[in-house]
Amino acid sequence: MAGIRSSLFKAARSYGPALSRPASSETSHNFSLKRRASSQTTPPPLSTPAASDPVFEDLEFDSSFLTPALPDLAKVPTPKDRSQHKTERLPGSRYQFHPPKYDRGPLHPIQSPRSSDPTARDFVPGPFHNNRLRQTYHSTIAPDLMTLTYTHRPPGTKQESTPQRLRSWDDSSPYHKNRPLRGPRGDPVLRQLEKPITFRNVPVIRSVTLAAFMPTAIKEPDRMVIARMVTQAITGTVPEITEVKHSVSQWNIVEGQKTGLKVTLYGNTAYDFLDKCIHLVFPRIKDWEGVKGSTGDSSGNLAWGLTREAVALFPEIEANYSMYPAKLIPGYRIFVETTAKSDRHARLLLSSLGVPFQGELRD
Repeated sequence: MAGIRSSLFKAARSYGPALSRPASSETSHNFSLKRRASSQTTPPPLSTPAASDPVFEDLEFDSSFLTPALPDLAKVPTPKDRSQHKTERLPGSRYQFHPPKYDRGPLHPIQSPRSSDPTARDFVPGPFHNNRLRQTYHSTIAPDLMTLTYTHRPPGTKQESTPQRLRSWDDSSPYHKNRPLRGPRGDPVLRQLEKPITFRNVPVIRSVTLAAFMPTAIKEPDRMVIARMVTQAITGTVPEITEVKHSVSQWNIVEGQKTGLKVTLYGNTAYDFLDKCIHLVFPRIKDWEGVKGSTGDSSGNLAWGLTREAVALFPEIEANYSMYPAKLIPGYRIFVETTAKSDRHARLLLSSLGVPFQGELRD
């Protein structure tokens, strides 16, 4: 087979010059165009071993067998490199916007931009994700709260006026003039008035605070280290260490000692923590009836507690349970601050989110 191929190749080489001489003028014209098109290509350098090989003499120079290697691409300049080579720059004091440092009132000609403007000094980027519990609140829960608390009043119905809860002065002294009204007798706590829920004041969660008190951390510093690790794992926020405000001799506590920590969550972080509590922790607590219905401060803020066994049920702790000693995991007091004006409205908000309540309900 090799001999046949070599003989055929030699025969084609011998008839090559004869075929290159056309008989007619038309054939000569077409052949001259083809030769002119092929002669425009630049031959490869002689240093290429494929060009000097006689086997590739009849091949076109633009063939892929003889294509030279591509040169190394030059380094593409970055925007920083281009900015450093600029010779003319605009002065920043005249052509760059700087928001004012101080707010000089609504009538001042120069006003600070909104916090949503990237040029504002108090601009905070985000949110970077859409919380599922928060989205459910805005799409379903908020309209339902207005429906559940709606009170129909026919036209012409007289609304009962709220009586004056503060006492006035008897004007027996000239110093009583223009003084604010006095509180009720007996120094009781003046509760907020429960206003009907409308589209303007639908209760919403403002913040969630976690607090842990560990008096034994004075003698065992490892408890504070583990508590900070656990708190940061389940909240995603670095906690703040708290100190004792008053000395307690029974507990051998001196004022100023570090015995606890706390962290306050806002926005999506607060909703993420509540979402984990409602759907992952509460259903798995054994022999737990729910949050007491008597909780609250009469101003729309509710609270409950979690033991160390309940804290171990958070997915961040359960996935790395061997990292945290079981006896050093702290318990928490959780305070939920809402915009509701009464505990009844706050309880209605949290129960619609999924928090279970049990026992006697207190308004």
